[in-house]
Amino acid sequence: MYIDRHIERIVKESLSQFPVVLVTGPRQVGKTTMLRVVGEGFSYVTFDDPIMLQEASSEESLFLRNNKWPLLIDEVQYAPNILRFLKMAVDEKQEKGMYLLTGSQAFELMAGVSETLAGRMAILEMQGLSMREKLGVTFNKVFLPTQEYIDGREEGIVPYTDLWSEIFRGTMPALADANVDWERYYGSYVKTYIEKDVRQIINVTDELKFMRFMTSLAARCGELLNYQAIATEAEVSIDTIKRWLSILSTSGIIRLVEPYANNLIKRVVKTPKVYFMDTGLVCYLTRWTSPEALRLGAAAGSIFENFVVSEIMKSFLNAGKSLASIYFYRDRDQREIDLVIEENGVLYPIEIKMSAKPTKAMAKNFNVLDIVSDKKRGLGVILCQYERKTYLSEEVVALPVEYI
Repeated sequence: MYIDRHIERIVKESLSQFPVVLVTGPRQVGKTTMLRVVGEGFSYVTFDDPIMLQEASSEESLFLRNNKWPLLIDEVQYAPNILRFLKMAVDEKQEKGMYLLTGSQAFELMAGVSETLAGRMAILEMQGLSMREKLGVTFNKVFLPTQEYIDGREEGIVPYTDLWSEIFRGTMPALADANVDWERYYGSYVKTYIEKDVRQIINVTDELKFMRFMTSLAARCGELLNYQAIATEAEVSIDTIKRWLSILSTSGIIRLVEPYANNLIKRVVKTPKVYFMDTGLVCYLTRWTSPEALRLGAAAGSIFENFVVSEIMKSFLNAGKSLASIYFYRDRDQREIDLVIEENGVLYPIEIKMSAKPTKAMAKNFNVLDIVSDKKRGLGVILCQYERKTYLSEEVVALPVEYI
């Protein structure tokens, strides 16, 4: 059964504004399925088909003559040279909505785009299912703790009746079918990712070391990135870790959140925090075997935070927005704010707590942002498991995670 995806509206808008629309994101998040729904009437080819790939790689003009627009091309990164010929077709026809493209990883692809299709292509990122999508919530604004957002969001609140099962099961559309074996699915997913995406970019000579790297990273989700510790566990160099991190990041598996910095703030840390976009993958890599074991385990707080951050990020991506305005705060005095979202000169501090008993003390570090004199501090939020919205002060509100 197809689940409506919030990014559909943004794709349709982009098709009316650009000749080419590229949807990137990890494997198996539903890019092709969504685009075949949105692009009804588009012809379809996939470069997973070796015959199509051969023609597109060696006979580009012939390929486009045989496959007229409007055309949906799946896994376009396997034939990046085709982008040059798409540009020629676009410049000749001067039409909107000619080509829909998907790409599971964007290394060579993005280089090709910058050289050829700049200004002619809309680039969107798609991730796995958000909780809004799973529960059929149509609200599709970015999470931003303004009064307008809170009032609009609470009209469509659906309680999370089994949150830890959702966190454990993950966000992949295939796993929405309860009959799909969770462990078998993720085992196949990781193997396919390493063999088809990672090996296309670099020569991973030791798959076990790359798996140790991914596992070490998953065990540190929501934490400051410790290159040395990860390198030690994976038994590779720090330079290798940095290269592997860039692969996971550009293929949409992880997201590095940078610390908020301002010339008025002198003592902030400079190390990013790492989050996985799919908590099911985190649970698989770190060997949690059930939702209950996860909920009661030592990593529950970190994985809960990872879940909340990834849901906030998906609200931005599904609305066609950049993640560049999402930060965290931490200084050398150990004062920390889990997330800081900047919008129109306002800084919104967000604390994430697994607790069902929010207190005003949880917001004790929010006022460190007041030193930034050229920005205003907006409403602060404690995102938690309390059952209802509660104002803890004029400046702080506790919201159930359902408000994301």
